[in-house]
Amino acid sequence: MRIAIIGAGIIGVTTAYELAHDGHEVTVFERRGTVAAETSFANAGLIAPGYVTPWAAPGMPAKVLRHLFSAHAPVRLHPRLDTAMLRWLMRWWRACSASAYQLNRPRMQRLALYSRERLHHLAKELKIDFERTQGVLVLARSERDLRALKPGLAMLAELGVNHGVIGGDAARLIEPGLNPQMPLHAAVHLPDDEVGNCRLFAQVLKGEAQQLGADFRFDTEVLAVQAGTKPQLTFRELVNGDDVPPAQSASFDAVVVCAALGATALLQPLGIALPLAPVYGYSITAPLRSVEAHPEFGPRAALMDERYKVAISRLGQRVRVAGSAEIGGAPETMNERAIATLYKVLDDWFPGVVQPGHVQRWKGARPMLPDGPPVLGAAGAPGVWLSLGHGSSGWALACGSARVVADALSGRMPAIDTEGLGIERLR
Repeated sequence: MRIAIIGAGIIGVTTAYELAHDGHEVTVFERRGTVAAETSFANAGLIAPGYVTPWAAPGMPAKVLRHLFSAHAPVRLHPRLDTAMLRWLMRWWRACSASAYQLNRPRMQRLALYSRERLHHLAKELKIDFERTQGVLVLARSERDLRALKPGLAMLAELGVNHGVIGGDAARLIEPGLNPQMPLHAAVHLPDDEVGNCRLFAQVLKGEAQQLGADFRFDTEVLAVQAGTKPQLTFRELVNGDDVPPAQSASFDAVVVCAALGATALLQPLGIALPLAPVYGYSITAPLRSVEAHPEFGPRAALMDERYKVAISRLGQRVRVAGSAEIGGAPETMNERAIATLYKVLDDWFPGVVQPGHVQRWKGARPMLPDGPPVLGAAGAPGVWLSLGHGSSGWALACGSARVVADALSGRMPAIDTEGLGIERLR
């Protein structure tokens, strides 16, 4: 089949590879000049299936309200929320019930475990080096922080995820670069979980997809999707200068929409109203200072500060600090308080570890559905398929999502139970 993919983030690239590998003729349309240029650009890099859970969880609304006036809040509400965001928050609030959470959590975790398996398969088969390191520590600064981890520990045990609760001294043996002056009560050690460079993986996999015949059309914006037995795309190349090139159109056998937040405007004319909303995340990335002279500097793998919900990841010779969930606002406006929280957590655990003049700051919109899981499969409009709404777990869910959609398009039974991952869940 001739298949068009809209969007070349990690979801679009993995989908392109799987479909090209299955023998389809694939064309990818991306408005940016390269892959993984938006949501996938500078995420935390964590691949920890046991911690892939719905943001809509019992008790979450109360936690958000408690953090409203905190200087280092893990969740922030923008003071001006538009009507669409308020509607989304209402749906999210309803999805925070225990019954909804008990349905949505296993849906996400099944997909996350399968996705990690598929990621490992691709990395081994294609010999992809994506700055992967093994092991995750969740740090509990105090007994209170450890108590907050108890529900998560029960879930890990239920899933059979390899983990252990260890004391602060044992955690420092695993991560010897941790600041000895910083109180550390305990940690959860996840030896089988990992961290990897999402953007680097996407860049390498794009090359593999191209070798299989996939065509990537960068700097090209899709203007409209027309459903049908031969769905049609209307698109325009983006150029510098005053000249606006004419719109073009092309027909395909199927269209897969992986365009994150850009999907909303494309799907509405088809009668598909997905409740997607941006929940912004932040990160800072910098080279490690004097790695050769001081190999103990910085993290060996990945850590998560339970109190501030901030991840610190080792990516080659760099460190990335990522966190915050900002509801509302605009993508071009940095919240300096969110950035300050990232610096605080880094300085608490690894003071002086980065080269101060070489810090890259990033803010990205994570397209999130109010109840948690993504939407995968047929859109309900002829010839249109979806892989959308992965939220902050796009990297952890990408490879599995791509294989599920590729199998569905080819009429094969997916390798996992996909109950609750279709669009019918939201109707």
